[in-house]
Amino acid sequence: MPYHSVVLVKQVPDTANITGQAMKEDGTINRAALPAVFNPEDLNALEMALRVKEAYGGRVTVLTMGPPRAAEVLREALYRGADRVILLTDRKTAGSDTLATSYVLKCAVEAIAERVEAWDLVFCGRQAIDGDTAQVGPQVAEKLGLPQITYAEEILSLGEGEIVARRALPLGTETVRCSLPCLLTVVGSANVARPPNVRRMMAYKLAATPFEYPGLLQEWPEFESEETLDRYLSERDQKILVWSASDVGADYGRVGLAGSPTKVLNVDFVALGSSDSKEVEESTEGLARMVQELIQDYIL
Repeated sequence: MPYHSVVLVKQVPDTANITGQAMKEDGTINRAALPAVFNPEDLNALEMALRVKEAYGGRVTVLTMGPPRAAEVLREALYRGADRVILLTDRKTAGSDTLATSYVLKCAVEAIAERVEAWDLVFCGRQAIDGDTAQVGPQVAEKLGLPQITYAEEILSLGEGEIVARRALPLGTETVRCSLPCLLTVVGSANVARPPNVRRMMAYKLAATPFEYPGLLQEWPEFESEETLDRYLSERDQKILVWSASDVGADYGRVGLAGSPTKVLNVDFVALGSSDSKEVEESTEGLARMVQELIQDYIL
């Protein structure tokens, strides 16, 4: 029996390159000041969905909410094996906290079931590296009325309307049985995400949203007009579907800053420093002892 999946992914700022311009005065992230990457645990969630597809059949639909440039992670999802991708973008959702974000995503996941295809499983990463709340996945499940398996590390079996999965917990593992449909939040230890496939990269090299048509026309002037380009991409299933919050039936009063009860009161930048020093013996043994001490102190 095939199992159809929806994977919620996010394009996040690369937190390995934080600068003093990373936050705005209102406490929201200044995404334009940081390079963007595919949220790491969302890659693990995508990989788990792709493995379900390979083992049981079905299709994988990837959904992201963000500005138009978030289409970059959708193309990467196509390169890795996703069947369909959807960009949910709307200026009025800017500044959404986890409550507002989960509400809009819930509306979009319901819209996928109604307009695209009924799904059996919803996957997302355990948490995003920009917020580290681990709240959005469970909140989406609650709003959809779905049972949820958090900290999912491995799917042990699927069949007869239920799923058996192993959860990775701080003090060990737990095996749980859950009815379908359900939502899983996936941890980084679940798998090693496959790299983009070269053949799929060639097949989807022109995949784009209408927001990106002007740039594509500069690179490929032979298309002559946006209408010609749109027809070409649509015929080859390479036009990335774009929805707004209103397209999925979301109430604008429940999204963005207006629908977000969480407010950032203050942002402090902390500089860590130390005056302590230690001399290391210039030998292989001295270096080995230094490395061992760093490991024991959880520095390495």
